[in-house]
Amino acid sequence: MIIDPADLDPKSSYKLLIGSVLPRAIAWVSTRSTAGVGNIAPVSFFTVVGRFPPILSISLQPRSDEVTLKDSFVNIRDTNEFVVNVVTIGLADAVHRSAFEFGCDVDEFAELGLEKAPSEVISAPRIAGAPISFECVVDRIIPMPPLPDHVVWGRVQRIHVRDDLYLSRGRIDVGALGVFGRLAAEYTLVDNIFTTPLPDDLVEQLGTQRAARLDGRPTDYSPIDTAEWSPSGSTKEATK
Repeated sequence: MIIDPADLDPKSSYKLLIGSVLPRAIAWVSTRSTAGVGNIAPVSFFTVVGRFPPILSISLQPRSDEVTLKDSFVNIRDTNEFVVNVVTIGLADAVHRSAFEFGCDVDEFAELGLEKAPSEVISAPRIAGAPISFECVVDRIIPMPPLPDHVVWGRVQRIHVRDDLYLSRGRIDVGALGVFGRLAAEYTLVDNIFTTPLPDDLVEQLGTQRAARLDGRPTDYSPIDTAEWSPSGSTKEATK
């Protein structure tokens, strides 16, 4: 199959991207509005774009109506700051529920039962349960026409690392994090680590083995086929 992106609409393009660029790290972005209302949103169009100074990149689509800018972006634009929190499996349900489109006057920390932790040099709060958090100020905002999407680069001002994860020589104990990432519109747990080469028989076995589901759903299930999914990355209705 050879696909010309010019033949796709935004929804079809988005589905191909999220189903092919895998797994995607999740930035759990916490912000504060100019009125002081806390906001949280998971963003999987996320990566590192600079190492010195450290700069992180997140891409934000509009709400599911494909027009209204998300509160996260509005807060970042208006305050020039945000926090990227690292997600772990113990927080997975809260991460998923934070994709719900709450009203702009709703403090999502309170709504999701999450505790705020103060940042050192910015006003946006961190998520207290996150093992690693990056305090960021806006380096640049890049519009992505013709859609109302925006890429935000954040210059890291402070890095918070849970003490037990910070090893000698400045290394993170990645095996103890329990992180998970995005897999199309679902998630995948990072529960194994390897270096190469691996034994040939193991490579052959893993190369033909379908990924196991942890939730007991049918192997062909995908949230993309449900009414609550949208190509904005937001959830249209609350998931209990």
